[in-house]
Amino acid sequence: MLDYKVLFLDIDGTVLRPDDTIEESTKEAIRQVRERGLDVFLATGRPLHEIREIGEELNIQSFIGYNGAYAVHRGEDVLREAMDRETIQFFLELMEKHNHEAVMYTSDKNIFTSFESPKVQEFIEKFHLKYNEEFSTKYMDEILGVTLLNLGKGDPEKYEAVGGLHLASVNLEGVREHAYDVIRDKVNKGFAVQKVLDLLGLEKENAIAFGDAMNDKEMLQLVGEGFAMGNAHPELFAYANRKTTDVTNSGVYNGLKSLGLV
Repeated sequence: MLDYKVLFLDIDGTVLRPDDTIEESTKEAIRQVRERGLDVFLATGRPLHEIREIGEELNIQSFIGYNGAYAVHRGEDVLREAMDRETIQFFLELMEKHNHEAVMYTSDKNIFTSFESPKVQEFIEKFHLKYNEEFSTKYMDEILGVTLLNLGKGDPEKYEAVGGLHLASVNLEGVREHAYDVIRDKVNKGFAVQKVLDLLGLEKENAIAFGDAMNDKEMLQLVGEGFAMGNAHPELFAYANRKTTDVTNSGVYNGLKSLGLV
Protein backbone atom coordinates (compact mmCIF):
# COMPACT_ATOMS: atom_id res chain seq x y z
CA MET A 1 0.00 0.00 0.00
CA LEU A 2 1.25 3.49 -0.85
CA ASP A 3 2.05 5.95 1.92
CA TYR A 4 -1.10 8.05 1.91
CA LYS A 5 -0.95 11.16 4.10
CA VAL A 6 -3.86 13.45 3.16
CA LEU A 7 -7.47 13.12 2.00
CA PHE A 8 -9.48 15.87 0.27
CA LEU A 9 -13.27 15.51 0.24
CA ASP A 10 -15.75 17.60 -1.69
CA ILE A 11 -18.96 18.19 0.27
CA ASP A 12 -22.14 18.36 -1.85
CA GLY A 13 -22.73 15.11 -3.72
CA THR A 14 -19.63 13.54 -2.15
CA VAL A 15 -19.99 13.75 1.63
CA LEU A 16 -23.50 15.21 1.80
CA ARG A 17 -26.40 13.27 0.33
CA PRO A 18 -29.24 15.10 -1.49
CA ASP A 19 -31.20 15.23 1.78
CA ASP A 20 -28.27 17.05 3.47
CA THR A 21 -27.37 14.09 5.68
CA ILE A 22 -24.10 12.15 5.89
CA GLU A 23 -24.04 8.37 5.63
CA GLU A 24 -22.77 6.52 8.70
CA SER A 25 -20.35 4.67 6.40
CA THR A 26 -18.82 8.02 5.36
CA LYS A 27 -18.38 9.06 8.99
CA GLU A 28 -16.81 5.70 9.80
CA ALA A 29 -14.43 5.90 6.83
CA ILE A 30 -13.26 9.36 7.85
CA ARG A 31 -12.78 8.20 11.44
CA GLN A 32 -10.66 5.27 10.33
CA VAL A 33 -8.38 7.25 8.00
CA ARG A 34 -7.88 9.87 10.71
CA GLU A 35 -6.85 7.09 13.10
CA ARG A 36 -4.29 6.05 10.49
CA GLY A 37 -2.82 9.54 10.73
CA LEU A 38 -4.13 11.06 7.49
CA ASP A 39 -4.92 14.78 7.40
CA VAL A 40 -8.52 15.21 6.18
CA PHE A 41 -9.69 18.36 4.37
CA LEU A 42 -13.18 19.32 3.29
CA ALA A 43 -12.69 20.94 -0.14
CA THR A 44 -15.71 22.85 -1.35
CA GLY A 45 -17.04 25.69 -3.42
CA ARG A 46 -18.99 26.77 -0.37
CA PRO A 47 -17.88 29.59 1.94
CA LEU A 48 -16.21 28.29 5.06
CA HIS A 49 -18.49 30.25 7.38
CA GLU A 50 -21.39 28.09 6.15
CA ILE A 51 -19.84 24.66 6.76
CA ARG A 52 -18.74 24.86 10.40
CA GLU A 53 -21.41 22.40 11.50
CA ILE A 54 -20.34 19.85 8.88
CA GLY A 55 -16.74 20.11 10.04
CA GLU A 56 -17.82 19.65 13.65
CA GLU A 57 -19.97 16.63 12.80
CA LEU A 58 -17.00 14.95 11.08
CA ASN A 59 -14.36 16.24 13.53
CA ILE A 60 -12.47 17.98 10.73
CA GLN A 61 -10.52 21.20 11.28
CA SER A 62 -8.91 21.63 7.83
CA PHE A 63 -10.70 23.16 4.88
CA ILE A 64 -10.41 24.41 1.32
CA GLY A 65 -13.27 26.80 0.52
CA TYR A 66 -14.48 29.16 -2.18
CA ASN A 67 -13.28 26.75 -4.91
CA GLY A 68 -9.67 27.05 -3.79
CA ALA A 69 -9.39 30.72 -2.82
CA TYR A 70 -9.07 30.11 0.92
CA ALA A 71 -7.52 27.24 2.88
CA VAL A 72 -7.21 26.43 6.57
CA HIS A 73 -5.02 23.70 8.06
CA ARG A 74 -5.95 22.64 11.59
CA GLY A 75 -7.43 26.05 12.31
CA GLU A 76 -4.60 28.13 10.78
CA ASP A 77 -5.05 30.15 7.57
CA VAL A 78 -2.63 28.97 4.87
CA LEU A 79 -4.08 30.52 1.68
CA ARG A 80 -6.23 33.51 0.75
CA GLU A 81 -6.69 34.76 -2.84
CA ALA A 82 -9.33 37.44 -3.49
CA MET A 83 -10.73 37.98 -6.99
CA ASP A 84 -9.74 40.97 -9.11
CA ARG A 85 -11.89 44.06 -8.70
CA GLU A 86 -11.99 44.40 -12.51
CA THR A 87 -13.50 40.92 -12.88
CA ILE A 88 -16.19 41.67 -10.32
CA GLN A 89 -17.06 44.94 -12.09
CA PHE A 90 -17.28 43.11 -15.45
CA PHE A 91 -19.66 40.57 -13.89
CA LEU A 92 -21.84 43.26 -12.31
CA GLU A 93 -22.28 45.05 -15.63
CA LEU A 94 -23.17 41.80 -17.42
CA MET A 95 -25.63 40.78 -14.73
CA GLU A 96 -27.44 44.09 -14.95
CA LYS A 97 -27.61 43.86 -18.73
CA HIS A 98 -28.94 40.27 -18.83
CA ASN A 99 -31.05 40.17 -15.65
CA HIS A 100 -28.79 37.66 -13.92
CA GLU A 101 -28.02 37.40 -10.22
CA ALA A 102 -25.05 36.30 -8.15
CA VAL A 103 -23.88 35.47 -4.69
CA MET A 104 -20.36 36.67 -3.93
CA TYR A 105 -18.57 35.23 -0.94
CA THR A 106 -16.32 37.09 1.48
CA SER A 107 -14.59 35.39 4.40
CA ASP A 108 -17.67 35.82 6.58
CA LYS A 109 -20.64 36.85 4.41
CA ASN A 110 -22.69 35.82 1.39
CA ILE A 111 -23.21 38.98 -0.69
CA PHE A 112 -26.24 38.80 -3.02
CA THR A 113 -26.87 41.21 -5.88
CA SER A 114 -30.59 40.95 -5.09
CA PHE A 115 -32.98 39.01 -2.88
CA GLU A 116 -36.02 39.45 -5.14
CA SER A 117 -35.50 36.62 -7.62
CA PRO A 118 -37.14 33.24 -6.87
CA LYS A 119 -33.91 31.60 -8.09
CA VAL A 120 -31.98 33.44 -5.39
CA GLN A 121 -34.39 32.37 -2.67
CA GLU A 122 -34.26 28.80 -3.96
CA PHE A 123 -30.45 28.84 -3.80
CA ILE A 124 -30.44 30.22 -0.24
CA GLU A 125 -32.85 27.52 0.88
CA LYS A 126 -31.03 24.72 -0.95
CA PHE A 127 -27.69 25.53 0.70
CA HIS A 128 -29.14 26.77 4.02
CA LEU A 129 -27.24 30.03 3.74
CA LYS A 130 -27.48 32.17 6.87
CA TYR A 131 -24.95 35.01 6.69
CA ASN A 132 -26.54 36.96 3.85
CA GLU A 133 -26.28 40.64 2.90
CA GLU A 134 -27.07 42.72 -0.16
CA PHE A 135 -24.18 43.80 -2.36
CA SER A 136 -22.30 47.02 -1.66
CA THR A 137 -19.20 48.34 -3.41
CA LYS A 138 -17.38 48.27 -0.06
CA TYR A 139 -16.95 44.50 -0.61
CA MET A 140 -15.31 44.79 -4.04
CA ASP A 141 -11.82 43.86 -2.79
CA GLU A 142 -12.96 41.10 -0.43
CA ILE A 143 -14.63 38.68 -2.86
CA LEU A 144 -13.14 35.17 -2.64
CA GLY A 145 -15.65 33.38 -4.87
CA VAL A 146 -18.76 33.86 -6.99
CA THR A 147 -21.76 31.75 -7.97
CA LEU A 148 -23.82 33.12 -10.86
CA LEU A 149 -27.57 32.48 -10.83
CA ASN A 150 -30.46 32.50 -13.30
CA LEU A 151 -28.24 31.83 -16.32
CA GLY A 152 -29.60 30.28 -19.48
CA LYS A 153 -28.13 28.48 -22.48
CA GLY A 154 -25.17 30.38 -23.91
CA ASP A 155 -24.86 32.72 -20.94
CA PRO A 156 -21.73 31.15 -19.35
CA GLU A 157 -19.68 32.12 -22.40
CA LYS A 158 -20.54 35.78 -21.83
CA TYR A 159 -18.83 35.71 -18.43
CA GLU A 160 -15.90 33.59 -19.58
CA ALA A 161 -15.09 36.33 -22.10
CA VAL A 162 -13.31 38.24 -19.31
CA GLY A 163 -10.56 35.59 -19.59
CA GLY A 164 -8.66 33.60 -16.99
CA LEU A 165 -11.67 31.68 -15.74
CA HIS A 166 -14.42 29.26 -16.64
CA LEU A 167 -17.85 28.42 -15.27
CA ALA A 168 -18.81 25.06 -13.76
CA SER A 169 -22.41 23.99 -13.25
CA VAL A 170 -23.37 23.48 -9.59
CA ASN A 171 -24.05 19.73 -9.59
CA LEU A 172 -27.09 19.71 -7.32
CA GLU A 173 -30.70 18.91 -8.16
CA GLY A 174 -32.83 22.03 -8.49
CA VAL A 175 -30.03 24.49 -9.22
CA ARG A 176 -27.73 22.80 -11.74
CA GLU A 177 -29.85 24.13 -14.62
CA HIS A 178 -29.07 27.79 -13.86
CA ALA A 179 -26.34 28.09 -11.18
CA TYR A 180 -22.63 28.21 -12.07
CA ASP A 181 -19.53 28.50 -9.92
CA VAL A 182 -16.83 30.81 -11.23
CA ILE A 183 -13.57 28.83 -11.39
CA ARG A 184 -10.37 30.79 -11.90
CA ASP A 185 -7.76 29.10 -14.10
CA LYS A 186 -5.01 29.84 -11.58
CA VAL A 187 -7.04 29.69 -8.36
CA ASN A 188 -9.16 26.57 -7.99
CA LYS A 189 -9.34 23.44 -5.84
CA GLY A 190 -6.29 22.01 -7.58
CA PHE A 191 -4.30 25.17 -6.89
CA ALA A 192 -5.23 24.96 -3.21
CA VAL A 193 -4.43 21.24 -3.04
CA GLN A 194 -0.95 21.94 -4.44
CA LYS A 195 -0.43 24.71 -1.87
CA VAL A 196 -1.40 22.30 0.91
CA LEU A 197 0.89 19.56 -0.42
CA ASP A 198 3.78 22.03 -0.58
CA LEU A 199 3.03 23.23 2.95
CA LEU A 200 2.99 19.68 4.31
CA GLY A 201 6.01 18.58 2.27
CA LEU A 202 4.03 15.91 0.40
CA GLU A 203 3.97 14.57 -3.14
CA LYS A 204 0.80 14.02 -5.15
CA GLU A 205 1.20 10.26 -4.63
CA ASN A 206 0.56 10.85 -0.91
CA ALA A 207 -2.84 12.43 -1.62
CA ILE A 208 -6.38 11.15 -2.26
CA ALA A 209 -9.42 13.18 -3.37
CA PHE A 210 -13.11 12.56 -3.98
CA GLY A 211 -15.47 14.77 -6.00
CA ASP A 212 -18.60 14.80 -8.11
CA ALA A 213 -18.74 18.11 -9.99
CA MET A 214 -16.71 19.93 -12.62
CA ASN A 215 -15.27 22.28 -10.02
CA ASP A 216 -13.45 19.18 -8.70
CA LYS A 217 -11.58 18.34 -11.91
CA GLU A 218 -8.37 20.24 -11.07
CA MET A 219 -8.31 18.68 -7.60
CA LEU A 220 -8.70 15.14 -8.93
CA GLN A 221 -5.82 15.73 -11.35
CA LEU A 222 -3.50 17.05 -8.61
CA VAL A 223 -3.57 13.91 -6.44
CA GLY A 224 -2.32 10.37 -6.82
CA GLU A 225 -5.77 8.82 -6.35
CA GLY A 226 -8.62 10.93 -7.73
CA PHE A 227 -12.07 9.38 -7.24
CA ALA A 228 -15.15 10.46 -9.20
CA MET A 229 -18.34 9.59 -7.36
CA GLY A 230 -20.83 7.33 -9.10
CA ASN A 231 -23.25 10.26 -9.21
CA ALA A 232 -20.62 12.60 -10.71
CA HIS A 233 -21.17 14.92 -13.64
CA PRO A 234 -20.58 12.74 -16.74
CA GLU A 235 -17.69 14.88 -17.92
CA LEU A 236 -15.78 14.53 -14.64
CA PHE A 237 -14.86 10.88 -15.14
CA ALA A 238 -12.25 11.88 -17.73
CA TYR A 239 -10.32 13.74 -15.03
CA ALA A 240 -10.39 10.95 -12.41
CA ASN A 241 -8.21 7.84 -12.35
CA ARG A 242 -10.73 5.99 -10.16
CA LYS A 243 -14.50 5.69 -9.85
CA THR A 244 -16.53 4.77 -6.79
CA THR A 245 -20.21 4.29 -5.98
CA ASP A 246 -22.84 7.00 -5.44
CA VAL A 247 -22.97 9.34 -2.44
CA THR A 248 -26.09 7.42 -1.37
CA ASN A 249 -24.27 4.09 -1.66
CA SER A 250 -21.16 4.42 0.52
CA GLY A 251 -19.10 6.11 -2.20
CA VAL A 252 -16.40 7.49 0.08
CA TYR A 253 -16.21 4.31 2.16
CA ASN A 254 -16.00 2.03 -0.89
CA GLY A 255 -13.34 4.18 -2.51
CA LEU A 256 -11.13 4.18 0.59
CA LYS A 257 -11.76 0.45 1.03
CA SER A 258 -10.39 -0.16 -2.47
CA LEU A 259 -7.14 1.46 -1.29
CA GLY A 260 -7.01 -0.70 1.83
CA LEU A 261 -7.57 2.23 4.17
CA VAL A 262 -10.81 0.99 5.77
